[in-house]
Amino acid sequence: MTLARTTDPIVAIATASGRGAVGIVRVSGARLAPLIEALCGRPLKPREATYLPFRDAAGEPVDHGLAIQFPSPHSFTGEDVFELQAHGGTVVLQLLLARCLEAAAEPDPITGRPRLPGLRVAEPGEFSQRAFLNGKIDLAQAEAIADLIDASTEAAARSAGRSLSGAFSREIHALRDALIHLRMLVEATLDFPEEEIDFLQKADATGQLATLQSQLAAVQQRAKQGALLREGIKVVIAGQPNAGKSSLLNALAGAELAIVSAVAGTTRDVVSQTIQIHGVPLHVVDTAGLRESSDEVEQIGVARAWGQIEGADAVLFLHDLTRAGLPDYAAADAEILRGLQQKLPASVPVLDVWNKQDAAPMADASSAAGADRADRGIALSAKTGLGIEALREQLLAMAGWQAVPEGVYLARARHVQALSQVEIHLALAAGHLAAQAQLLDLLAEELRLAQNALNEITGEFGADDLLGVIFSRFCIGK
Repeated sequence: MTLARTTDPIVAIATASGRGAVGIVRVSGARLAPLIEALCGRPLKPREATYLPFRDAAGEPVDHGLAIQFPSPHSFTGEDVFELQAHGGTVVLQLLLARCLEAAAEPDPITGRPRLPGLRVAEPGEFSQRAFLNGKIDLAQAEAIADLIDASTEAAARSAGRSLSGAFSREIHALRDALIHLRMLVEATLDFPEEEIDFLQKADATGQLATLQSQLAAVQQRAKQGALLREGIKVVIAGQPNAGKSSLLNALAGAELAIVSAVAGTTRDVVSQTIQIHGVPLHVVDTAGLRESSDEVEQIGVARAWGQIEGADAVLFLHDLTRAGLPDYAAADAEILRGLQQKLPASVPVLDVWNKQDAAPMADASSAAGADRADRGIALSAKTGLGIEALREQLLAMAGWQAVPEGVYLARARHVQALSQVEIHLALAAGHLAAQAQLLDLLAEELRLAQNALNEITGEFGADDLLGVIFSRFCIGK
């Protein structure tokens, strides 16, 4: 979606589709008084809910409910806003929406011109977009609105609320202000090279830059935790047939999601489930057993399993303790390990999980794993639940979760990427600063680029296409 026509008045149903006790139709624009008169039969007092009938063209009530007017600039969008809070039936709300569009096009009894020229149905996210464009919220706060609506855990909802209140934006603004001050010192040195006073040395520019880098690192850490809380990670369970992969998925999910059978090759397709561990979403995927097979359907399942593995953020390599000592089984595990090493980047962790401890209580998982992998192995029983909690904690560690949820604000992958760009530019700036006079032009440029990357987060200098992509993913009425 490109940036919408920002001067048009807009209207939309602002509540979720379906039946409900209350539904809201929202209008935003300029000079809404004639439209309010047409639907309510009289003017409204600002910010005061008034119970009255909402009238059709013949003056008959479509519904009775609350009407509220929020005059500009004291509204969510910064424009005049008019809300009809009616009964939440689908037909009723559609009738009110149609009536708003109809009344806007009708001639005003006094002027003879349309009551509200150009009124149209809002595009997805357009109300929030206008709030951003009119300076009511910044871009990070606008994204937090969508994140709060989409939050799948209590921790994610609370963190999105902190972002919406401006916690993340305030940290970005603090970084930006410190960066602007440092840029001022560099520009002063460039503008007055003949002066005896060395602005950079006297103002301890090196110390200021080091402090800025330290503050950035702290913000990066919290942003990464916030992005993890929002996005979660994809965890794929891989291993030979009958290692207990489906049982492990069921144990982690706390429900019988996958068919469990002693028959090898029962799982032919991908089964996935999102679980929550301390509020962090983990998307766990059960796959077909990895082995050579002449069965065409099983071959497809194995191919899909490898496809899931290649897109994983982490892999649980499941082993069967009751067969770990068998030469053929160990050789097949070694072949799978070689495949994992070839297909996965080094950044994707692979955790060895030794299942069926209940059936082989005396088995030594670490010796079966080998000394080089013993420190990464977890022995458990998917059947009895023994060791499942330890695996949950290990999964959180693999995901990189460290922060306490109450101290985290929700962030997005683009925020993390922007902060990484700031880190790179500040590191280059530090190198140029060490060389001082010879590279001051380059130092100034790196600081400028770092500030631009920060501005992308809050939207001070956001490109139109970026804004369009962000707001197009909102729901209608927001």
